[in-house]
Amino acid sequence: MSSGPPRAGVRADQPRGFARFRNILAACIATRLAIDTTTQLFFPFLRTVALGLGMDFVVLGRLVSLRSLAGLSAPLFGTAADNYGYRRIMRLSLLLTAAGMFLLGSGAGVWSVVAGMIVSGAGLTGFLPTCQAYISARLPFAQRARGIGVLEYSWALAGIIGLPLMGFLFGRFSWRLPFFVLGGAMLAGWMLIRLLPEATAGAPRDAGGAAPRPRAAPGRLRSRAWTPMLSSLPPLRVQGLADLFDLGPNWRAALAVITANSLFYFSQVHILIAHGAWLETEYGLVPQTLGLVAFAQGAADLCGSVLVSLITDRVGKKRAVQAGMLGSLLVYASLPIINVGLVPVVAALVLLRFVFEYGIVSAIALISEQAPDRRGKLISLSVALNLLGSTFSGFTGPWMYTRLGVWGLGPVAAVGTLTAFVLLTVWGRESA
Repeated sequence: MSSGPPRAGVRADQPRGFARFRNILAACIATRLAIDTTTQLFFPFLRTVALGLGMDFVVLGRLVSLRSLAGLSAPLFGTAADNYGYRRIMRLSLLLTAAGMFLLGSGAGVWSVVAGMIVSGAGLTGFLPTCQAYISARLPFAQRARGIGVLEYSWALAGIIGLPLMGFLFGRFSWRLPFFVLGGAMLAGWMLIRLLPEATAGAPRDAGGAAPRPRAAPGRLRSRAWTPMLSSLPPLRVQGLADLFDLGPNWRAALAVITANSLFYFSQVHILIAHGAWLETEYGLVPQTLGLVAFAQGAADLCGSVLVSLITDRVGKKRAVQAGMLGSLLVYASLPIINVGLVPVVAALVLLRFVFEYGIVSAIALISEQAPDRRGKLISLSVALNLLGSTFSGFTGPWMYTRLGVWGLGPVAAVGTLTAFVLLTVWGRESA
């Protein structure tokens, strides 16, 4: 029996098309709804939570960046997922996120906030890319954008359902309650993911070619115990660390794609982390009305994800990402000009979420085929870079808004997105 990591020829039976795929997708979307609500929680409610904790708005923004900094652990999660199975790592990640939410909701002091940010950040880092890799591993590339687009409906539903609910809980009850509700939802997801079939690293064959029958899964993957997996991990060596960043023969294009994606993501979060404070301080919005704005943004996200699932496979993943970047660039550049009233500001923020969502979800499908036999690792590395960008945006967004207003938001995001567009256009490729 082989003890090596499963690769292209070692994977679980993979449903062909969407007929037998719907239950898997529904379970992943339900769990991602809680994850994505957690990820977006501080975007509209940063100032609300800061007031509850008795902290300065800018200080809490910096602490939120710790959650993003935990994203540097993503390659470790990705490598473990490729070796031991995506489902197992998703469940571990949900437990970490739940623990982080309970720590944040405890309000036990600044150190509980620091610990909660780091632990929940590690959990979010582990779950998001592993779930995307799991879905990618069960679909051929010709259907990949469709599947990823449907999965990312969860991000939109977080804005339509999750954030308005959190706004209601913040406004009607306590700033602590949303954290406990989200922690409980993580535990429910932990039980739900256990019901899914396993999948491992490798690229499904496109329609027209039958996928080979898999060999027996390695003992490490089949074992339900965590102890054998942990005891089998080799000691860290320089070569082992280097292997975490081995992207295969297509490494140059893969690196260009994930770097461009991280700059694109930084630009958006630079706006999002401060937009709630912008709407509160300049237009007098309260948590409940911020929840309604989040609802409109979630609807825009849903439209962007639906568009991905309908047309991105046909127009091409790279072209779709480029279109999303250009659309976002135009909105970023216009933000200081349209900051003359609540209606044009909210309209611009909603439009921004639509074009950004179309680009960023298309980018997931693009990244997923840059190194098919290292898919979990590459998607996790991409998420690590994205969260590193979020770390900087946690510092730059609130700080620049308090000093320069909207002029510190839109132009900075425009420069970051323009750089991402050039990088993708010059060095990016459609697939390996």
